[in-house]
Amino acid sequence: MRVLSWNVNGLRACIRKGFLSVLEHSEADVFAVQEVRAFEHQLDANSRNPNGYRSYFFSAEKPGYSGVGFYSKEEPDRVEYGLGVKEFDTEGRCIIVHFGRLSMVNAYFPKGSGPNRDNSRVPYKLAFYEAIYDRMTELRRRGPVLVMGDHNTAHQDIDLARARATVKNSGFLPEERQVLDDWQADGWRDTFRTRHPNEEGHYTWWRQRGESKANNVGWRIDYIFASPSAEKKVNAAYILPNVPGSDHCPVGVGLTL
Repeated sequence: MRVLSWNVNGLRACIRKGFLSVLEHSEADVFAVQEVRAFEHQLDANSRNPNGYRSYFFSAEKPGYSGVGFYSKEEPDRVEYGLGVKEFDTEGRCIIVHFGRLSMVNAYFPKGSGPNRDNSRVPYKLAFYEAIYDRMTELRRRGPVLVMGDHNTAHQDIDLARARATVKNSGFLPEERQVLDDWQADGWRDTFRTRHPNEEGHYTWWRQRGESKANNVGWRIDYIFASPSAEKKVNAAYILPNVPGSDHCPVGVGLTL
């Protein structure tokens, strides 16, 4: 099974830039998207259900904001829309699909910077991490779990180009990074870093101004984490930095089921 995840930075805009072609040629069985920024009724029929795929979306209440979704070749056995926590579900931040005992959690983790870039949303971000971790923990008791999406946190120095310049900014704060440390201590595995432990220069997001992408001055903030039982099924993990259409790029895993 091939699974991809991508922050599309506005699905309608990404579709105009070739998303459906990317999806068609990806050979993905499941393709998770974040920051959809559209209601389902705003997508045309071909965008909702392109050839061979079904789609499932969970939108924010606020127009043009947040939102997550899945494209899947196979119909899931069950879909969960949200975490059941109003303060997060109104922002459309999580959707979960189940295929038998395998669960896939697709989340758009909040930015902590806030509108004034003063880290004012860090408490909200950390509360979301806690809520989703509670659900992840419940799910791993019944079977393998993948947790994918834009985590909005670079875990280690190796995961961003200019670590020293960003230590006081949300996205690389000690308390944010500690969350991912705690995940790993509890057995969850960053599927890409597990297979590429010391490789530098692998990023998934680049600022849209200047020559950040051309110079590969980026951050790795998009992950696919696996529970211990899911990690045993992962046979590949990769980043696709040359796929155009967003300020992020897709990340993926291969699974042997």
